[in-house]
Formats: sequence, structure tokens, C-alpha cells
Amino acid sequence: MTRIFSALSSTAETVDPVPRAFLGVERSAGDQRWVSRLDQAAQNRALAIAQVHGIPDLVARVLAGRGVTLDDAPAFLDPTIRSLMPDPYTLTDCEKAVLRLADAIARQQKVAIFGDYDVDGASSSALLYRFLRHFGVEAEIYIPDRIFEGYGPNPTAIRQLIANGASLIVTVDCGSTSHDALAAARDERCDVVVIDHHQLGHELPPCLALVNPNREDDLSGQGHLCAAGVVFLVLVAAARHMRQIGDPRAGSLDLLAWLDIVALATVCDVVPLKGLNRAYVVKGLLAARHMGNAGLSALFRKAGLGGPVTPYHFGFLIGPRINAGGRIGDAALGSRLLTLEDPIEAEVIAERLDELNRERQAMEAAMLAEAEAEVLAEYGNGEGANVIVTARDKWHPGIVGLIAARLKEKFKRPAFAIAFDPSGRGTGSGRSINGFDMGRMVRAAVDSGLLVKGGGHAMAAGLTVERSNLGRLRAFFEEMAGEGVPALVANHVLKIDGALSASGATVELFDQLEQAGPYGSGHSQPVFAIPAHRLKDARLVGTAHIKVTLEAADGSRLEGIAFRASETPLGNMLLNSRGAQIHAAGCLTADQWQGTRRMQLRLLDAVKAL
Repeated sequence: MTRIFSALSSTAETVDPVPRAFLGVERSAGDQRWVSRLDQAAQNRALAIAQVHGIPDLVARVLAGRGVTLDDAPAFLDPTIRSLMPDPYTLTDCEKAVLRLADAIARQQKVAIFGDYDVDGASSSALLYRFLRHFGVEAEIYIPDRIFEGYGPNPTAIRQLIANGASLIVTVDCGSTSHDALAAARDERCDVVVIDHHQLGHELPPCLALVNPNREDDLSGQGHLCAAGVVFLVLVAAARHMRQIGDPRAGSLDLLAWLDIVALATVCDVVPLKGLNRAYVVKGLLAARHMGNAGLSALFRKAGLGGPVTPYHFGFLIGPRINAGGRIGDAALGSRLLTLEDPIEAEVIAERLDELNRERQAMEAAMLAEAEAEVLAEYGNGEGANVIVTARDKWHPGIVGLIAARLKEKFKRPAFAIAFDPSGRGTGSGRSINGFDMGRMVRAAVDSGLLVKGGGHAMAAGLTVERSNLGRLRAFFEEMAGEGVPALVANHVLKIDGALSASGATVELFDQLEQAGPYGSGHSQPVFAIPAHRLKDARLVGTAHIKVTLEAADGSRLEGIAFRASETPLGNMLLNSRGAQIHAAGCLTADQWQGTRRMQLRLLDAVKAL
């Protein structure tokens, strides 16, 4: 029987302006205040969901804590493509795009697909390539080099594609702001269709059709989709059109079998898992488990997949390997892999991507050590800055985003990593903390003349800066973040969904919680407190992880692991508290070992129990 504890009184009638600390934890080893994710209204909603729909109590708490209503709960637990997919023609310019694709099929014109170098770009390119191949159209995928060409279409590449015989260019996961490149295509009298999801301004690029749910005149309400999700909607409409005009090949087209590619992009692009995105991932995971995609199957084998495919496998095993090609190798490898039918060729490319990923990991480790040393020298333990900015010559610009993410995670502040080339121009990437809009700050730096270029969104941004402006840029960021960041850091909280004992952390409970998934951006993985358990063991494993064993009063045990916790306050506390009673907090995971699933806690935080 699952043992569930409540941090708040069930008889409370009002909600405190400042929520009381969960289990009384005002400051943990991770320097966080623990609070319940559910206020009183959410607790009442959870109770109603459980009673009315017969949903397990803890699953009901997870749903209620993420804003799911009483009426929506059953459908939320069983999202379907049919119920959540809009008519694709509600996307502005979708019909124009479909008619141009149909014309290219009818005339058997050569089509060039211009994609981005990340997982979403590779997935989007592969989807469109597979569709065109099904209808006998010759298509070429072009992925720009991250270092030499940068993001998005450029006039030189566009002209070369046209010279190679392209009568139609379709840009995917890019193109919305590529005015010069698309003007070059217009001058060559080549049609361009843009299928994208990135933010764009008032001025639209010169193209035949711009399908982007984030353009100002789009009323589809699908702005949360990644590019592959938008491409899939366009292909649904295109397949419908081909059936309507009587093309016999349309009858054998199975778009649902490609949802594994859409799910991969949706998870790896970290778009909100709401609405159609949830259905994409739920149904895409089912497709992936059939191992019908030769490329994905080869990568799963290289990654040592154990058990059914999960969002974790997409995000942490497959995504980094596909991205490795775009970061430090051949940017087109990922998209090529996802188009393959030949398992032998897929195995070769998967092996190369696996090698590149290992190279990337080694480069990242070396760069991170240098970056952390710079932070300690410049800012002490990181508390001397509102925004951390690290920079080095000879860093690989394809990896700076990963370094920024690690710095943000360790020092709990917005962080940038910048790689300078021999000319003194730096390419940088930044990652932010919840509540601070990094993209706005970077755009302000552009407007102030401190950056050559830059942009992004609230949680991530990219920039190009001259070395001579680096000091001024640091000062500008410090001033911009001066009011917001200190308050956010001082009020750093860990939201807890509930509490349970080691004996309650069962495979049955895990399966019930998975029904409320998939978890990710906008639908965070549940965090549970394990209160007053003895820290039976704590030891260093691998290069930086801490493995623990928690023991309840009844003798039941729960294994856990704190990733990258070595030489952190959390890691030091664990290693120095063997035998003590602690409160632990983390996410439940199912560890697959020799065909048996065992529960494990991904430890996020802990504190000694009073």
C-alpha cells in the first residue's frame, strides 16, 4: 500500500500568502526552500479528480498541481491525435504550401530542403524528405555548417541549391527572419516555402508561403509546437489533398508511423508538453517502440537502450548523438540517418554519431573545467555576479551552449559561455533561470550597440560579440539583471508534489504516474519527498555522481543517485551524513536490470532531519 504524507493540513480553509515550508525545510543542502506544489485550491481539485474519476490519489495530485481540471482529467490521461489535432488549414499559408508541394509532385520537380542543424531541424527535414520520396520526388537536404555558415539560410547556399536544379526550396525550423537569403531565391525566380516555429517580427520574409504558428496573423493557437510538429501538420494537409485529387500513392502513406520522429523533436526542442504536443509524444513513443525507423533503431542500439523507449531516452541518449553531428562534425548526419530504410547504412552513420558524441563529451568536460575555474577566479563561488559570463580562445563554438547550461545549473544564475576566434569575434550562448528573460536582455544589448548580433527567448539566447566589447557587455548584463536575479536566487524553491516512503515507491506507483506523463517542459516531472529515512550508504560512482541507499523505519530501502553532485554542497552533505536521518527529494525512475524493473530515486536535494 502506498504511504502518502501531506505537508499541509487537510482542514486548512485559507492559503497563506507565503506557503509554509514542506516538512519544515527552510534551507536545504541545495540552498532551496521546499514548498508544496499544490495550494489549497489545487488540493481540493486533486481530491475531486480522485473521487469522481477513480484516479489514484497521487496521480490526481500530480494532475491538479499542473493545472488539469476535473473535467479535463480523463482526456488528459489519454491524449489522441484525432481529438487534439486542428484542421491544418487554420495555420496561415498552410494551404498555399500544400498546393505548391502538390504542384512539385505533379511536375516531378526537384525540391531542396533547407534545415537547421539541431534535432528539430534534422527531424523536420527527414519528415519532409520521406513524404516527397513516397511520391517519387527527388529531394535534397541541406544543413548549414554551424561554424562557417551559422543558423538559417544564407544567399550563397540558396544560390547553390538553385544551381543544383532545385525548383522549390522548403526551409524547415528556420527561414522566418532570413530576408536576404530568401530575396536571393526570389531574384533567381525560385519559389520558397518556409515552415518554422521561431519568433519573428512585423516584416515577413519574401516567400511564397510562411507557415509559422507564431506569426502575428496566425490564429491557429499552435504556437507551442516545434518545427517538426508544424511540418507534420502540413504533411497531414498535403496527404489529404493528394487523396482528394485521386493520387493512388496517397492511400499507402502512413504518416502515423513517422510520429516517432515528431516525438523525438518535440522532446529534444523542449517545447511545452501541452495540447497536441502531448499526443505527439505519447503516440510517438508507441511508434518508436516498434523500432520501425532504421536510423532511430541503430542509435538506440548504440546507446544501449534497456526497456521501452521513454522521453528520457529521446532527450538524453538519442538527442545528444544527433546533435553531435551539428556541433562538431557533419551537420547533415542526423537528418540523413532519420531518412534511411537500409539498416546497414543506418548502423554506419549511428556509429559515426556515437563517436562524435564521445568526442563532444570529452571536449565539453575540458571546456567546463576551464569555465568553472574562470568563474571561481572572477566571481568567487558565483555569488559575486548576477550574470556569469565566461570566455576563452580556442573553445569550440558548437559546445558553448552546453557549457552555459552546466554553469547555470551549478551556480544558479544566468550564464553565458563565449568562444573567441583568432579575429577577436566571439560566438556565445546563454541559459537563464526561471523567471528571468534572457532573450530580452540580449536584444537590449544589441540595441545598445554592444553586440554584433543576438537574440533568443526567455530561457536561452545566442550572441556574437567583439572582444573589445566584452568588459562593457559584462557590466551591461550585471546592471540589467541587478533587480531581478538576486530576488530570484534568494527565493529559490523546490516544489514538492507529495511525500512517500521507500516501501511506497513501487513499480505499480511508477506506472500510474506515467499515465499522467509524458513529462518535460511545461509539464514537469513529479518531485517527491522521502521524509525521515536513514542514509544507509552514500558513495561516489563514475566521475561525479553520488549513489545513496535510503532506509525507512520498517527496513524497506530505496536506491537513489544524485547526478553530477560530487564536490557540491549536496554531494558533500550526503557523503558526510552516512547513518543520519535525512529528508530527501527527487523524481522516481524505473531502472531496468536483467529484465527486471527496480525503482530508483533521482535525487535532487536533501537535508538532515531535525
